[in-house]
Amino acid sequence: MSDSAPRTDASARTGFDSSHATRFAEEFDFPFDEFQVRGIDAVQAGRSVLVAAPTGAGKTIVGEFAAYLALQTGRKTFYTTPIKALSNQKYNDLVARHGADNVGLLTGDSSINGEAPIVVMTTEVLRNMIYAGSATLDRLGFVVMDEVHYLADRFRGAVWEEVIVQLPPSVQLVSLSATVSNAEEFGDWLREVRGDTDVIVEEHRPVPLWQQMMVGPQLFDLFVDDGRESDRLRINPHLLQRISQVESSRRNDRHGRREDAGAPRGRRGRIRGGGDRGPVRAGRPGRGPSRPEVIEALGRDGLLPAISFIFSRAGCEAAVSQLLAWGTTLISDKAGRRIRRMVEERVADLPEEDLAILGYYDFVEGLSRGFAAHHAGMLPTFREIVEELFTDGQIKAVFATETLALGINMPARSVVLERLVKYNGETHADITPAEFTQLTGRAGRRGIDFEGHAVVLWAPGVDPDAVAGLASTRTYPLRSSFVPSSNMAVNLVAQVGRWRARQILEQSFAQFQADRSVVGITRSIRRNDEALEGYAEAMRCHLGDFAEYAALRRQLSTLEKSAAKRRSASRRAAAAVSLGELTPGDVIQVPDGRRAGYAVVIPGQRGRSSGGDPTILTLDAQVRRLGETDVRDVVEPVGKLSIPKTFSSRSPRSRRDLASSLRNKLRAEPPPKPGKLADEDGTDESLQAEVEQLRAALQRHPCHDCPYREQHSRWAERWWKLRQETDGLQRQVDKRTHTVARTFDRICDLLAELGYLSEDGSEVTEQGKVLQRIYAEKDLLAAECLQHDVWRRLDAPSLAAVVSSLIYEPRRDSGSEAPKLPNDQVRDALTEMGRITHDLRESQSRLGLTPMGEPDPGIAWTMHRWAAGGRLETVLRDSDLSAGDFVRRCKQVVDLLDQIAAAAQHDNLRKTARTAIDGVLRGVVAADRLD
Repeated sequence: MSDSAPRTDASARTGFDSSHATRFAEEFDFPFDEFQVRGIDAVQAGRSVLVAAPTGAGKTIVGEFAAYLALQTGRKTFYTTPIKALSNQKYNDLVARHGADNVGLLTGDSSINGEAPIVVMTTEVLRNMIYAGSATLDRLGFVVMDEVHYLADRFRGAVWEEVIVQLPPSVQLVSLSATVSNAEEFGDWLREVRGDTDVIVEEHRPVPLWQQMMVGPQLFDLFVDDGRESDRLRINPHLLQRISQVESSRRNDRHGRREDAGAPRGRRGRIRGGGDRGPVRAGRPGRGPSRPEVIEALGRDGLLPAISFIFSRAGCEAAVSQLLAWGTTLISDKAGRRIRRMVEERVADLPEEDLAILGYYDFVEGLSRGFAAHHAGMLPTFREIVEELFTDGQIKAVFATETLALGINMPARSVVLERLVKYNGETHADITPAEFTQLTGRAGRRGIDFEGHAVVLWAPGVDPDAVAGLASTRTYPLRSSFVPSSNMAVNLVAQVGRWRARQILEQSFAQFQADRSVVGITRSIRRNDEALEGYAEAMRCHLGDFAEYAALRRQLSTLEKSAAKRRSASRRAAAAVSLGELTPGDVIQVPDGRRAGYAVVIPGQRGRSSGGDPTILTLDAQVRRLGETDVRDVVEPVGKLSIPKTFSSRSPRSRRDLASSLRNKLRAEPPPKPGKLADEDGTDESLQAEVEQLRAALQRHPCHDCPYREQHSRWAERWWKLRQETDGLQRQVDKRTHTVARTFDRICDLLAELGYLSEDGSEVTEQGKVLQRIYAEKDLLAAECLQHDVWRRLDAPSLAAVVSSLIYEPRRDSGSEAPKLPNDQVRDALTEMGRITHDLRESQSRLGLTPMGEPDPGIAWTMHRWAAGGRLETVLRDSDLSAGDFVRRCKQVVDLLDQIAAAAQHDNLRKTARTAIDGVLRGVVAADRLD
């Protein structure tokens, strides 16, 4: 990135011949929508553009026009996507339109024709190019950022902002986003950092979406149009009536029946109405219709193909098993045989001995009948096959986790939601309106369907009003998740210097939103400042400085309140002690509160030795517990009453007799009036002396004799309260402004302490150049391990095992059980990494930074066995990892090992890292290049 031009200087951009748009449109057999035309016109005019539109609306047309312009004008277009699967899909689309010679692909696994005029890549690849000053950036004219709303992702979102802020000013940015409610705010930020940018928001869905609920096997529209003029949609009364009937029937049903008729054969069904109250079986989610019944109902109504969202990988696989057991077939035998042949060709490179553990046989059987699962735990090749077949309309039902809604283009006629609750990584929570919109946005295929259908399965506890709220809410704000990292800091300092790097980070969307959030607060501060001036004028006194006099009064009031609190606390403590010293037979007087009056202490279930509150009998024969909240002062016995050994607090007669004895004793021997406590007047001499000094200072002050003193005092009190409020608002502003830059400064201070930057943090050291090459989340820990030679003596499988601890994060809390480790060398390395992590976390906390996460060796044993040449079946036998998760983790390990090989200072470690890469990147991992 050049430092010579301001970020918003877009003077290098020029418009293009208007005939380009006309010729581009001629390549399509359908007319463009108005929002597509507006986006194309903006790009043709040399402006950047943000297009926010619903899923399936066709916003990628604008990005494809940028690719077309690159070919026509001798420039380059980089088409970036958030995930490799989407990169692969977009690469194939562009190759089909422009030819393989004109299109390239760059992901972590693939490098195809990287110098082509159109290159599809993941956003991280472009970020790394910018930091490396890659020659591939030459002649770059356009960058398309597909799914740009990913910048809200808390794990990877920062990459989008890094790219947007650091691209050369001459590059036109085409940002494609889902519909967000703050598109104008996002557009304002893009104008600030990228120059002239058009914001185009399209809220109209090209295919209307019908919201429905399924009760049993019956479908009901969620809303009805009854002709009434109202902004609020009305819930279908027939739906409510049917739910009421089902609930009434369930209450009256005393006969058990199977709850999981759609489950695989041989499973024991739950009996509704019986004593079993265990977890609901997956075959009949939430006690609604079984999954085979749902698919059959959709098929009868002509609503296939459908995506059923199940917020569980196991649930997706169970759904396939249930349909197989039910005998469901959604396509013809001929189509099934064709699919089977296609799948066999696609998996030909996979080792045959691994097919069973990969779940291949159930997978291909389901596909040949027209249905499949789709989730992140599957082998990426399997997911790609499902995506291709479903997009082509060859299979009719897919059971997917929510990750599908965020990924590749896979529209359906219908979308089914089994539940409205999902696990968010920490707890089970209701899905948000934004998530509901994303999930149901897949329903309705443009050019194929007249309408899409979003179906929510009814089950006990599912409220139609709640569904209606989700379906009718369109609030989906885009929030930045940008936080500077150590790798980002050293790369920016190396590229433009610390001062300029700080300026760049101040331009992040995160800081932009933070600054905007204080605009209203700043306006309030200005109003308050004006009011404070007026109050100060109103309390002006001709005899002296009334502000000074008011300050003395506040000091005195504060001190007197403090003394009162001390006395009150002292009395409460003394009262608590006195309650503990009471014994049965003590006659006491409770001066006030709920228990006011005379009483006698009686034996209780919890005696004095147990520290319990004493039990008392009142004059009206009521038994009560006397606690600290019932008294404000010391409770002292005023007499003694003998309690018969036969007394029982449970006997009304015993209570009446003892209460009568108490009344007689009080009449015969009236107790003395309680005296005043010694400290009631305040015996803290130093505090009392300070109070007296302030009182004397007040009386000596000239304003004390002012005839308008109390009037001035009222204005002074208003001034003081408003001053406190204003100071609080200012603290909020100070906390939110320059937050990104302050974090960057703290990171630079830490890096200077550790030797990655010079002492003043202005230059990158030789040690810092190592950190520049590490892009992992735990980048600083990896660099420190290289600096301290923690991994130098490890063999290749052990290095792979140790490195896995830097990328692995369990999906659930694995408990406190220590993971199995392959050897002492790995154990020693992990121990040293733990020590380094502890030191780094302490340093980060000291500097006000969020402490980094601990390395997790949860898959170290599995990774070691694989890198050492073990068979997949053997490796996964004792692991909780699915095959798909294992392959993905292996590729992450390979990616980090590649960075370590490039950054390592010692030849033997570089060689070991390369050997480890070869050991991990084999078999099913090497055969599957999608993720």
